[in-house]
Amino acid sequence: MADLLLGIDIGTSACKAAVFTLDGQVAAQCSEEYEVFYPQPGWAEQNPDDWWKAVCASIQRIGQQGIPLEEVRAVGIDGQSSSPIPMDREGQVLHPTPIWFDTRAEGICRELKNRIPEKEIFDLCGNPLQAAYTLPKILWFQKYHPEIYEHTYQFLQSNSFIVYRLTGEFTQDRSQGYGLQCYDIQKGEWDLSMCRRMGIDPQKLPKLFDCHEIVGTVTARASEETGLLEGVPVAAGGLDAACGTLGAGVIRDGETQEQGGQAGGMSICMESFHSDPRLILSHHVVPGTWLLQGGSVGGGGVMRWISQELGAAARMQAEKNGTSQLYELDREAEMVSPGADGVVFLPYMAGERSPIWNPRAKGVFFGLDYSKTRGHMIRAAMEGVGFSLRHNLQVAEEAGVRVSQLRAQGGAANSRLWTQMKADITGKEILVPGSDTAGALGASILAGVGAGLYQSFEEAVSRTVTIRRSHKPAEENRPIYEEAYRQYRYLYENLKPMMSDKEEQ
Repeated sequence: MADLLLGIDIGTSACKAAVFTLDGQVAAQCSEEYEVFYPQPGWAEQNPDDWWKAVCASIQRIGQQGIPLEEVRAVGIDGQSSSPIPMDREGQVLHPTPIWFDTRAEGICRELKNRIPEKEIFDLCGNPLQAAYTLPKILWFQKYHPEIYEHTYQFLQSNSFIVYRLTGEFTQDRSQGYGLQCYDIQKGEWDLSMCRRMGIDPQKLPKLFDCHEIVGTVTARASEETGLLEGVPVAAGGLDAACGTLGAGVIRDGETQEQGGQAGGMSICMESFHSDPRLILSHHVVPGTWLLQGGSVGGGGVMRWISQELGAAARMQAEKNGTSQLYELDREAEMVSPGADGVVFLPYMAGERSPIWNPRAKGVFFGLDYSKTRGHMIRAAMEGVGFSLRHNLQVAEEAGVRVSQLRAQGGAANSRLWTQMKADITGKEILVPGSDTAGALGASILAGVGAGLYQSFEEAVSRTVTIRRSHKPAEENRPIYEEAYRQYRYLYENLKPMMSDKEEQ
């Protein structure tokens, strides 16, 4: 075995590390979980040092499986979005990071909107000002923890934090720039004038790099902690959704990824600039392209909650049958008819991002009665995630961006039932790539291109991405899901006054 690539995925619930051959075969993979902390309502924090411990443990376990880590030729990292990490000059974390669904900065957003016209912000960065994004959280540190802000040398992102731990270099990739409203998304540069108007010190923002650029090499210390060879090239890496999009083979105009990780949504590849305030616009990790994204809070996280709170019987059945809990939950849901016999679920378990952008939105089950079972609730929850995907796709089409086919990635893609539901709900064929580690694969492709092991992204995708199955919409379910989707939209619009914004405490 020779010429291996290491992809590292910093997710919300766990770190995943996978070693790939240049043909995209998984030589070995490991994952390590870590906690999310909820110190106050609307807050969600993680300790970045927990990520690093998980990365080290995962790589070491891969080495213990007999994989020759000395044959890893390059490393790429993808990570969750909008999680600013205050770092001092010595590389110490000064405070837990508020992660992507943390909404503590609502008041900061209101203050900024009162000072700077929203259109000016949107025209510069291609995205509205929202509490979930990176910049409002940095300004939250400035306002409520000025001592931390002043002591911060630079604010890093999740993937650039791991890059720092591996290389000692402070960096910022361009795909994560969209969460900072002082970033000129068309030029791919920090806008110093907007930095001044927003009151942020541009010196606290790292140097920008293309995602595949080699920004450093594994240090002696990182080598000792991980088992990787000193001197191995490390790429800047990128946004998890963008790397997952690359890992699903989406690199050309109009190609679209459907995301089935902790969060849900879609990413549409575009070769020309196109923005809409209801959606998310970022650079793709592939230079010269953008991603128009629908990023919902409810995705695999909904099923994780279902598993924890309603899955005791499924756990016991799985132990008895030698299967998995998720398999048994799928079986329960499959016994219920499409449309869940009128049970509708709003998957807004931590507020919602696109397209409604309401941090106060709540999860709701509607239509329960004594005839309904746990299976109805499971199926309704899965369908609710599908409806949020359809809502984002509908908004994209209203904005002039049409999609005919989706490529699924993330753990949810392993559920044939759930993937078929999404095909039926959206009316789109869904292809499922061969790798269920699309994020890590995309990160490894970045490293391979940056290190010269692939001559182009086209070569890398052609060598690494295969399709293992497809799901075409079932026409007989179309009228059922049309009505259920209408109810889904009606339910939120009528409950919206009860999910209104409140002043920050």
